[in-house]
Amino acid sequence: MTSEIVEIALEAAQSGGNILTKYWGTLTSYEQKSSASDLVTVADKESEAAIIKLIKSKFPNHSILAEESGLENQSNEFMWYIDPLDGTTNYAHQYPTFSVSIACYQNNMPLVGVVYNPLTNERFFATKGGGATLNGKPIRVSKVDNLSQSLLATGFAYDRLKTPETNYKEFTHFTQLTQGVRRAGSAALDLAFVACGRLDGYWERGLQAWDMAAGLLLVTEAGGLVSNYDQSQVDVNSGRILSSNGLIHLQISEQLLNLRKSP
Repeated sequence: MTSEIVEIALEAAQSGGNILTKYWGTLTSYEQKSSASDLVTVADKESEAAIIKLIKSKFPNHSILAEESGLENQSNEFMWYIDPLDGTTNYAHQYPTFSVSIACYQNNMPLVGVVYNPLTNERFFATKGGGATLNGKPIRVSKVDNLSQSLLATGFAYDRLKTPETNYKEFTHFTQLTQGVRRAGSAALDLAFVACGRLDGYWERGLQAWDMAAGLLLVTEAGGLVSNYDQSQVDVNSGRILSSNGLIHLQISEQLLNLRKSP
């Protein structure tokens, strides 16, 4: 079963990526969903439809949770999490940072994860217990062990204009403590970059399960850590994640918790 899931996950990511490439730079319009910064395009919809069609052709009884079409068949031990275009706002503005993210979980545990950037043709892939790779070559997290020497990433949720719990204070705080904080606009790629050592850590709130389901497996299989802000076990449905190379995990966690206590 696992080998078949791997095959379909990789094929589905490629199929979705091909559609994103087809529409890249040609869009003339997009739709708004929950807010002015929460967008969807024809590329999102076509990519998702192609991915789901492929998965269902092989595993018709598996459950699927996809960004645009929601939940299907929540009754099987296998659940697929699909983000057909992670970074839609970037994509709509022709800012070249976005990805396809696909993960398969068995009994709520990550089994397979793939994050594919069609513009750079970089495919990050991991299987439970099988390690993580970038275009077939093994990857590992960084060895930076001091927050002051680290490069971090984060993001800002779609509800940032409505909620009192934004990420602005944390962003400013870590910018002062580190060599920099990046905000690229694709959670899946941020996690993939932690896995391959381009980033030393990443935290964010306001996420959906499909944003991080694949990426958290990449990080752990590359030797890093993923958790809630307080270092408890992460839940893909919790909306927030802290990931790192492991060496600075406690340092980031302590800062996040202290900031939440401060006025």
